[in-house]
Amino acid sequence: MNILITGGAGYIGSHTAKAVVRAGHTPVVYDSLKRGHRWAVRWGPLVEADLASPESLRQTMDRHSIEAVIHFAAFAYVGESMAQPALYFRNNFGNTLNLLEAMQETGVSRIVFSSTCATYGHPRQVPIPEDHPQHPVNPYGESKLMVERALYWYNEIYGLRSVALRYFNAAGADPEGEIGEVHDPETHLIPLALAAANGDLARLEIYGTDYNTPDGTAIRDYIHVADLATAHLKALDYLVAGGESTAFNLGTGAGASVRDVVRVTGQVTGREVPVRESARRAGDPPALVANAARARETLGWVPDGSSLEEIIATAWQWYIHKDKYAK
Repeated sequence: MNILITGGAGYIGSHTAKAVVRAGHTPVVYDSLKRGHRWAVRWGPLVEADLASPESLRQTMDRHSIEAVIHFAAFAYVGESMAQPALYFRNNFGNTLNLLEAMQETGVSRIVFSSTCATYGHPRQVPIPEDHPQHPVNPYGESKLMVERALYWYNEIYGLRSVALRYFNAAGADPEGEIGEVHDPETHLIPLALAAANGDLARLEIYGTDYNTPDGTAIRDYIHVADLATAHLKALDYLVAGGESTAFNLGTGAGASVRDVVRVTGQVTGREVPVRESARRAGDPPALVANAARARETLGWVPDGSSLEEIIATAWQWYIHKDKYAK
């Protein structure tokens, strides 16, 4: 198939483009490059354009005979969403409506959507199942939930079938070292821990050491980005086989604490990770861990490269060699 990958110049999108090629399909990357990277587009053509342009979307779908969409394009900084909610609603939700309209007009009826566990808000139970109430606590999570609701109605009214994939914490890098994580600013724990280990960051901040967890620090469910890419292909296969619109959690079902990340980073790099303990950040729950049984049972998806050691090892190799590619 010819698959449109919106946001394909970003972190997860670029890894998915590589997986799409390996599965025998053709990825067509659609990215404004406002936050994506031209160097990350190494598989398939790049259409440098914005989702804010319905006409560009229609022309791209027609020109490349698009048969399905994998939709990553979104802003994803929680703090920024609290400061600029309109930016997030306009970009993440409003621009997705442009995409759905273009799909409807060009006869593309399958979409895999990059959603998030942030749609759940503060968890009432852990691990979190897909039927957990969705009450986002920031505009970023709300904007993703708005897209999920739009997808429900586009299915009901137009027959557009979708899979929403609710990620937990994406991490790691391409095992072959060709692509990896580069954000500006970087807010993710593992690359920050690597930067501290490498001396590029004075210290890693640990926000909160008094949580009701085994070691007092927050627990998160880390999933390797290559396993996430595989999940998108399996979700697309599910839709091609006639699967109904639905949502799946993507995680390992096992959490790692901040101190676990620090410990394993030290083991992998052979270097000390300097840390500073700080107060909790407002809104950070003690634990976010996925119940991903539905993805295993329905998609046959198993995150087989997502041990914390494998995640950090691939992220470290990318970190120390990224100047070879990230330019």
